[in-house]
Amino acid sequence: MLTGVRLSHDCMRLALAAIAVSVLLVAALITRVARKFALLHGVIDVPNERSSHLTPTPRGGGVSIVVAATTGLIALTWLGAMRTPLLLAVGGGGLAVAIVGFLDDRRRLSVGIRFAIHLAAALWALSWLGGLPPLRVGAQIVTLGWSGYVLGMLAIVWVLNLFNFMDGIDGLAAVQGVFVTWGGALLAIVAGVHGEVAGAALVVGAACCGFVRWNWPPAKIFMGDVGSGYLGYVIAVLALAATRENPVALWAWLTLGGVFFVDATVTLLRRLLRGERVYEAHRSHAYQWLARRWRSHAKVTGTVLTVNVLWLLPCAVFATRRPGFAAATALFALAPLVLLAIAVSGRREASDRRHLKQ
Repeated sequence: MLTGVRLSHDCMRLALAAIAVSVLLVAALITRVARKFALLHGVIDVPNERSSHLTPTPRGGGVSIVVAATTGLIALTWLGAMRTPLLLAVGGGGLAVAIVGFLDDRRRLSVGIRFAIHLAAALWALSWLGGLPPLRVGAQIVTLGWSGYVLGMLAIVWVLNLFNFMDGIDGLAAVQGVFVTWGGALLAIVAGVHGEVAGAALVVGAACCGFVRWNWPPAKIFMGDVGSGYLGYVIAVLALAATRENPVALWAWLTLGGVFFVDATVTLLRRLLRGERVYEAHRSHAYQWLARRWRSHAKVTGTVLTVNVLWLLPCAVFATRRPGFAAATALFALAPLVLLAIAVSGRREASDRRHLKQ
């Protein structure tokens, strides 16, 4: 185990706070450096017909989240606030996903290469976590055994990619990263679980917060695949690790990320039904349509944050405090989002048809 020191409970809290603040500042600083590097070397996202932005903007700024968060997680492990297996699960696979994303930002990689690395990273994480943890459904604790590895791999890869899909307007993915990770840390406190996931989530959220300084609308730099893929992967792994500490945590984390899960899933299903290539870039998500209609990325990102804080967070807290109703609460929380996403998609299609007729 990578443990350098042992601190008292109060000293550990102060150390966690100091690490989080340091990670935030380091992420903000590295983002500034990354922006200068991108401008100097022409790593620019030039708008096209599938873009939601109008101005050429540097990309790849998510490297700051990767570096700052990884450094903070190593510090947590050295302090004894996090065990080495979780560090390896999050850090090892996360770095692999980030490297693939970085290369894809510079020079487009094939779908097969990206998918293979994503699957390998997911299997790596599950091997260190011991597979998919037992999950509480009503009054029952469900253990999936080896089949949990298959479901766990697919879940991690899906969350990883949906963050990439949802990183399409200024500030959205970074703000969602802050909310889900810090919300997850809060839920651990609500559940009375004094485990390692809360500290790790606090650090990852701090890294996202440092990046938001440069990514808030109008964005001065984009996250890129290096950041969105890493962030989705880390959130998925932390959610599984949290479920080892508390069997209802997965339902609560699913609720926290409800906006992303619903929009990405509904859009994917609609594109599959149309026979479209789901891995190609597009701008048919509900949030992208709203950004065009409202002509404001800030309004959409702010609306998502409002829904998160006023609706999804209370539902996640209730699920945590009432374990027997956790699964039902998650469905209850996500149901109106599904209806809203379908309604927005329907309006978008009607609008597109009117535009074509004109």
